[in-house]
Amino acid sequence: MKTTQQTLTCSVGVPCLLALAFATPQAQALEFTGYVRSGIGGADTGGTQQCFQLPGAQSKYRLGNECEQYIELDLRQDLFRLDDGSVISVEGMAQLYNQYGHTPKFTGDYGFARMNQMYAEWSNMPALNGGSLWAGRRFYKRNDIHITDFYYWNQSATGFGIDEMKIGDLKYSYVFSRKDNYDQEPYINRHDFNVGGFQVNPGGELEVGVSYIDKPDSTDANSGWAVSAQHKQQDFLGGVNTVALQYGRGPGTGLGYTGDPTLDSSNRSWRLVEFFDFQMTPRLGGQVQLVYQKDKRPDGADQNWLSIGGRTSYAFTEQFKLVGEIGRDQVEAPGGTRKLTKFTIAPTWSPSGPGFWERPEIRLYYTYASWNRAAQQAANLLADGSALSENGAFGSARNGSNFGVQVEYWWK
Repeated sequence: MKTTQQTLTCSVGVPCLLALAFATPQAQALEFTGYVRSGIGGADTGGTQQCFQLPGAQSKYRLGNECEQYIELDLRQDLFRLDDGSVISVEGMAQLYNQYGHTPKFTGDYGFARMNQMYAEWSNMPALNGGSLWAGRRFYKRNDIHITDFYYWNQSATGFGIDEMKIGDLKYSYVFSRKDNYDQEPYINRHDFNVGGFQVNPGGELEVGVSYIDKPDSTDANSGWAVSAQHKQQDFLGGVNTVALQYGRGPGTGLGYTGDPTLDSSNRSWRLVEFFDFQMTPRLGGQVQLVYQKDKRPDGADQNWLSIGGRTSYAFTEQFKLVGEIGRDQVEAPGGTRKLTKFTIAPTWSPSGPGFWERPEIRLYYTYASWNRAAQQAANLLADGSALSENGAFGSARNGSNFGVQVEYWWK
């Protein structure tokens, strides 16, 4: 037990992950998973690549538009398997990030290294009909759109929870958390309750959730709430279609996250998410998306965000794909309607096969983007020095292009 205790309290970093692997003589079923993307890119004006993202948009189209070295390394170790079939495990993940154009030290002003997961779980519990108990910092119920890396409904947090306790045909989950993103200040109590497994039609499943955010102790703070509903349809035109609808008030206007606690209940947000994953033939696959969000603010700072786009890959051989992506973001806000259109073409080597989701991929890419004056003015104010601003890589121009090479790989 002494070794196990050291595992749960070890210091942040890769050595902590290695400690999981040797936690206890009884440990079995070590799992090592991870993700990496790395590359190098430049702008057509010279210098380091700068990425295109519209101010006010919560995501950007990723292909040929990522400006960092990024790594996740995850170890999960089963510590004990009990007589009732339940399992006690620990899991930890190291996250490393460094911006393009800077020495990859993964620290300082241009990078970081930290543990973004470190938790214990008691899973497959008969008392919970196969559900589990967990506590710590965990990635949890992360619903995202891959081509934009948009986590629209995300209950990752530092806290504890009950995961998918089965009652009849439904699965119930609850999370109590204090911090659901790295930059959140102050700490705020949050309660998430989910019910999944509604078989509403052949091949279709519905999940619903409610988030309640307590009023923090700070001055001028408020409580808030949000509701989400999501439907996944299997075998839809040869793929999977997902549609989600979300609504929130006060700090609940963060929808998938804890929002600004100074907002009261007169502040409202709602969001529609629709995306479709397809692999129509062994060689032709892709993903398309539509996101629309409407924010109502009594102080006049209303905002509407529309994002529509897609990525398609076609494999000419078992290991060579041509991948293309086009995306359009538009934000209606005080000061005018901001617009950004981005296009990427990427010849890609895919040694694992021709499918859209096969990795690793090694890509050569060319990206072109154009934006309007309102987008440039907003970038000058909100993101000075970024690609869209007049102090960015493209100066006063309202278009530009990047080129480079990137590898992306995940393993399980």
